[in-house]
Amino acid sequence: MELESIPGVGSKTAAALAKLDDPESALETGDVAELASAPGITESRAAAIARGAIRERHDDPGDFLATDRAKELYRDVLALLESRAVTTYGEKRLETLYPSGVPSRVEEVQAFAERAMERDPDEAVLDALTDVEPLSEPGDLTVRDRCLATTDAERYTEAQQTIPELSVEVVEDARDLADLARGYSTVVALDEEFAGVTVDGDVRVEPDALERPAEIVPERVLGFYAANRESLRAAAAVHRAAGIDPPLDLDALETAVERVDSDGTVVGDEELDRLTRAVDDLDAAVSTAESVANDKLRDAIEEQDVTIEGSDLLSLVEQGAGVDSLLSRELSDQYAAAIAAARDHLVESLNLDSGEAEVARRAFPEEPTFPVEHDEEAISRLRDDLNAAKDRRAASRKRELAANLADRREDAEELVRTALELDVKLAISRFARDFDCVLPEFGDPESGFEIVAGRSPLLDVDFEDVDPVDYGVSDVALLSGVNSGGKTSTLDLVALVAILAHMGLPVPAEKVRIEQFGELHYHAKTQGTLDAGAFESTLREFSSLADGSADRLVLVDELESITEPGASAKIIAGILEELRGREVTGVFVSHLAAEIRDVADYEVAVDGIEAEGLVDGELVVNRSPVKDHLARSTPELIVEKLSEEGDTEFYGRLLEKF
Repeated sequence: MELESIPGVGSKTAAALAKLDDPESALETGDVAELASAPGITESRAAAIARGAIRERHDDPGDFLATDRAKELYRDVLALLESRAVTTYGEKRLETLYPSGVPSRVEEVQAFAERAMERDPDEAVLDALTDVEPLSEPGDLTVRDRCLATTDAERYTEAQQTIPELSVEVVEDARDLADLARGYSTVVALDEEFAGVTVDGDVRVEPDALERPAEIVPERVLGFYAANRESLRAAAAVHRAAGIDPPLDLDALETAVERVDSDGTVVGDEELDRLTRAVDDLDAAVSTAESVANDKLRDAIEEQDVTIEGSDLLSLVEQGAGVDSLLSRELSDQYAAAIAAARDHLVESLNLDSGEAEVARRAFPEEPTFPVEHDEEAISRLRDDLNAAKDRRAASRKRELAANLADRREDAEELVRTALELDVKLAISRFARDFDCVLPEFGDPESGFEIVAGRSPLLDVDFEDVDPVDYGVSDVALLSGVNSGGKTSTLDLVALVAILAHMGLPVPAEKVRIEQFGELHYHAKTQGTLDAGAFESTLREFSSLADGSADRLVLVDELESITEPGASAKIIAGILEELRGREVTGVFVSHLAAEIRDVADYEVAVDGIEAEGLVDGELVVNRSPVKDHLARSTPELIVEKLSEEGDTEFYGRLLEKF
């Protein structure tokens, strides 16, 4: 697919989309999350791009909603759907659904909706969906404990591009490698010429390293899982709750993810934990070990009676001896015991192995001194050894875990994608269940629409309290009726059903048959009489409507409000005459049905929403229009009621005027 051929995608957007791994697949599936991961593309923009790609695929001009009122109703319908999605992804994905006059697009979505309606929106599944989010890539990663080394300039550039997480160094010989090894815990030499070279430090000669970036930088893999651990866990919970077969072993995935900390480090390894604690506790352990030795030695001195002959003391002084000599002579056994206690404490408190313990014991030399002090050079050596062992262990565990998880990434992505798509399906299912919806049937051309027990969820009353409406039109009809009888609500219902049906979605009715329309023209009621300029503009709109293509659904609410009643009847009659025979289905709501019928040059069909009477001053209305029936007006009903109740003949004579 040529990216710039998609409606609304210019060169900059196309360049951003081209940076995705597989932009064509994302566009084909309407994967809003993947499209939104492109640089500078928001989720709303991604939804618009996905819609454009759909239109391009189905050769859809995208002009089904031909008027502002039609577009307003679509937004209202979409809001009802989006409110039933749990995830933000679900909301944005639903925005890729739009009413279309192209059968292939409608059929595509209707097949999806039919499967969605079979889904049970179980509360456990909805709860699990709460924490599912599209997978994200971790931020810029820099690994400072290892580097790549090469003698070749081209190799240097390739390494920078392939593994940007590591520093890449240019070397000339083994001496340069040795210098690098003193500054990095691991050096990966990319040139085969270094094979067999022996230098101090961890230097690995791996000419194929750039072909295995996940092994060289396991943090790249681990960072991905660390950044997405909560979403992966939630997606696994969704699969379990919904009974969906997962693409990978969920227990194994969760166990592996548990071993990755939020910063991408490996957790749960006893040896690594031991080394980490040893490094962290080293200084405190050394200080405590000194205290142990000094306390024992101090106690020994206080308890020991030390006697020195005068000649011996004089001899020691002449020799420049101090307390160390006295300790060596008089308390050698006690000193040795104190040093042994310090060494044992250091080894045991840090849980050192035999090799580490040997280095640790050198921290407290056997030469007598008081107070006892550690050998800083030995402690520095121990610290370096522990850090090196910790880094080696961490790197080893990272490589092992990354190797285990690297091959699961596609399956992990599918796991989350399936959960997010389930949210879209459940939103449709919840919509269908909440509003007692069915999938509509599409009829033959010029068959119009037929709605059985339709109820609009957009009315300002509880859906359970909405009166069902039966109505059908196959040509162009006038809809008459009393004020507040439901004419506009009926028009809204017809538009709502048409929009949902052409979105490929279920409609709120017991049964609906509707022809495949190419456009929906819904002209709402004008507030007040228009001035000359606005009136002229309105007539131009209807002129283009009359000259337009066939297969249109035209809904007009009280067009007579645009000008004087006498002129309005003639204008509406003229419009109806123009639409007649043009394969247009239309409903014109009007209080001037009788007048329009009188001036039209053909027998205009008139349907009526009939009031059955007045009860306590309130109209009792049959909300379903009666075919071929001019409904009585509210004033007529009131006069009739007064005529039946009153003794005077005044009301009877008024009634005769109707």
